Amino acid sequence: MSHLELVALVVRDYEPAIDFFVKVLQFELVEDTPALTNAGRPKRWVVVRPRGAVTGILLARADGDQQAGVTGKQFAGRVGLFLRVDDFEASYDRMLAGGVVFVSPPRNEPYGRVAVFQDLEGNRWDLLGPAAGT
Repeated sequence: MSHLELVALVVRDYEPAIDFFVKVLQFELVEDTPALTNAGRPKRWVVVRPRGAVTGILLARADGDQQAGVTGKQFAGRVGLFLRVDDFEASYDRMLAGGVVFVSPPRNEPYGRVAVFQDLEGNRWDLLGPAAGT
């Protein structure tokens, strides 16, 4: 094994999710390909990832009531994804200006500067930057 390639994130619809990740978080759109569900219904294979990263996120449109029910709740209200940035303040300010909802103000922890935010579906993320003074 060499690396974790993808993590699936259930979303309500593709276009708003792509806009959020590409325009607001400035991820790159790696792939957007027509596909079929296991039951033969049309879907898309949509992958985004931070620029220069290896691991990406598969934006999986909810298919049916069960999947729709977990949209925004994949981590049971906990932080489930962690976005590491080099310039915390610039990223934080850009995300605020882009309408990202932060559920906690920035704080300093031994592992770095951190603020919790929500993606467009309500999943919680940590925005992580270098420790203060580094």
